[in-house]
Amino acid sequence: MHVSKPLLRSGPTVAAAAALALSLAGPAAAAGISVSTTGSTVSVSTTACTQVNGHWGTASLLGSGQTSFSQGRQVALTGTAAGQSAAWSNVGAGTYTVIVVCSDGITAGTQAVVVSPVSSPSATPTASPTRGVMGGVGGGSADYGTVTLVAGGTLVGTGLLATAWYLRRRARPRHL
Repeated sequence: MHVSKPLLRSGPTVAAAAALALSLAGPAAAAGISVSTTGSTVSVSTTACTQVNGHWGTASLLGSGQTSFSQGRQVALTGTAAGQSAAWSNVGAGTYTVIVVCSDGITAGTQAVVVSPVSSPSATPTASPTRGVMGGVGGGSADYGTVTLVAGGTLVGTGLLATAWYLRRRARPRHL
C-alpha cells in the first residue's frame, strides 16, 4: 500500500483541529454547572463555588427578553463544599437561560434549558356510550325488513349452488 506524503503531512494538522474543536465544544460541560428540569421545576447544581462570608453565590433564571443576570429570577445557592444547588418552581413552558455567579464574583457557568408544558389530567371525565358500540358490516346495525333479508339469502344461496355445480363439473373425467 502506498501512502502519499501530503497525507502524512496533514495528519498533525487534522489532529490539532480536532483537539481545538473538542476543547471549544460543550461550554456547559466545561463551565461546571448542571441544569435539569422535572415538570415545572428547574434546578441547577455546581461544585465550582467557594463559600465567602457564609454565602456560596447566586443563580439566576432568565426568560426570553431578559439579557442580564439581575433581570432573572434569582435564588441563593445552598449546599456544602462538595456541591451547591438552587431550584425554581412553577416555571412556565419555554426556553430559559440559567446563570450561576459565585460569591467571589466568578461566573460558574451559563446553560440554556427548555421547559416542556406540563400536561394536566382532565378534570371532567368523558362520558361512556350508553348503548354500546354500533358494530356490523356496512349497515349491519340498521333494520332493513323481511324483503331485504330474503333477497340477500337468495343471493348467497345462488352463489353456493353455482360454486358446487362448477366444482362438480371440474371433477368429471373428460373422454375423447
